[in-house]
Amino acid sequence: MKLTNHSALVDLSSRIRDELQRWRCPIYEARNKSLHARAALLNRRRQRAEVARLRAAPLDGPAHARVLVVIPTYRRPDRLNTAVASALAQSVEDLAVIVVDDGGGLPDNLPDDPRLTAVSLSSNSATLGLVRNVGVDLIDSEFIAFLDDDNQWTTDHLSTAVGALDSAPALDAVYTSLRRLHPDGTSLDVLGTPFDRKLLRRQPFVDANSIVVRRSANPRFSLVPRTKETLPKEDWEYVWRLSRRSQIRHLPAVTVNYTVNPDSYYTDWQGPGDPLDADDTGRDVPSPDRVASSAERRDHQPNGNPL
Repeated sequence: MKLTNHSALVDLSSRIRDELQRWRCPIYEARNKSLHARAALLNRRRQRAEVARLRAAPLDGPAHARVLVVIPTYRRPDRLNTAVASALAQSVEDLAVIVVDDGGGLPDNLPDDPRLTAVSLSSNSATLGLVRNVGVDLIDSEFIAFLDDDNQWTTDHLSTAVGALDSAPALDAVYTSLRRLHPDGTSLDVLGTPFDRKLLRRQPFVDANSIVVRRSANPRFSLVPRTKETLPKEDWEYVWRLSRRSQIRHLPAVTVNYTVNPDSYYTDWQGPGDPLDADDTGRDVPSPDRVASSAERRDHQPNGNPL
């Protein structure tokens, strides 16, 4: 009888654990909101204050564009310039690019381009969502895209995504496939998986660098502060909330080049010795656990800044 009861308890425990794993994203985020409610509130107040301060002075670039690219940065000037050049090289015409520095200081050698705006927060926030949201609030647009300061796009990234959104008005957001690169620039693999909300609730597979979203559907990024141990990370939580009321589609085109840096933090990436899940043609990845959000691989500064 005791053995039977023990087996039943073990079975029940296993089923509960499996069910919790299937709902990892919303369950973990509920915990994060509970633990960091005050910090998120302070970040919300700070975000409003930063936007008001920056709006008080004329911006260098356009006040409106059809497509806005938001590039958060923190003390990576060389990589930042490469990312900015990648954004400005896009084939779309009506474009604005905003660099938002999280209090680390902007480099002096950013391109002199009328489409480019660069601003600095008054001090380091160590909250990626806040930095991205400030950029979104400063320049009006129909579509929004996100590019981290150590990544690049192919020149047709925005035209591919915006073209798909234009051709399907019911779509709210699209994301493309991502090519991981070794530090020397050689290709590691290609990642991309069709959208599946049931899968998303337990593991991340959409990278913020690959997303283009209609402003009308943009839910803004969470203001909960996160460390490298926190789950879900910013991108995963953002896409989960976006998917509640929005239609999202994967585009198999490979338009994002993501450099895998040895000093970066990684989550849910399998090793380079594993079989590739897609070839260079960008075919869909049949194994979704190969994909993790960009924010889960962020370089972490000594002060905890996630950018």
